[in-house]
Amino acid sequence: MAESPVLYYITDRAALPGDERARRLRLLNKIAEAARCGVDYIQLREKDMPTRDLEPLAREAVEIIHQLLEENRELKTVLLINSRTDVALASGADGVHLRADDVSPREVRTAWHRACGAGTFARQISPRDPVISVSCHSPEDAFQAAAGKATFAVLGPVFEKKDKPGASPAGIDALRQACRAKIPVLALGGVTLENAGSCLRAGAAGIAAIRLFQENDIATVVYKLRA
Repeated sequence: MAESPVLYYITDRAALPGDERARRLRLLNKIAEAARCGVDYIQLREKDMPTRDLEPLAREAVEIIHQLLEENRELKTVLLINSRTDVALASGADGVHLRADDVSPREVRTAWHRACGAGTFARQISPRDPVISVSCHSPEDAFQAAAGKATFAVLGPVFEKKDKPGASPAGIDALRQACRAKIPVLALGGVTLENAGSCLRAGAAGIAAIRLFQENDIATVVYKLRA
């Protein structure tokens, strides 16, 4: 069982109240709250956003996190952009999260290093080696992510999700098998404060979630998961 579980907040502004402008502001406030409370990774997962809107949002998120890290050197929050290597590079994010059917982590690293070596500007806005997480739905996916040199894998859904009652959960046994991969594996999907412990006992390095963080007081969630 992980002594201090890795925590991964996945954003979903569409679930926040208000018009687009209000949701955007609430999302940035939630990102700031997560970083301030010590959440390790934040994935900007606004898949419906066109590039012209996603990139400035990512830049704002990067600025917020960097400011908080400067104010408190103990914070280590990393920002990932869902599936968009180009936006991650342009915004100065730390890396990307890849779908199960996305390009390989090796392809992302190749493109990343090529861009970061292309000139002074690229080197200034992006780290030399990206953090890459990969969505997995089976133990085999996790092994493949490890073979592809992903930083870590996110397996889900582990439990049945309220908003997708017909989806087949992977279950704790599949999570346990996936955790044999040679990279950290986080549990995602239907994870609550009540069942998170079973994921960690199965070998998960941490917990990834949307609602668990976005719909609750993050400080309380972080405290209870790490207590």
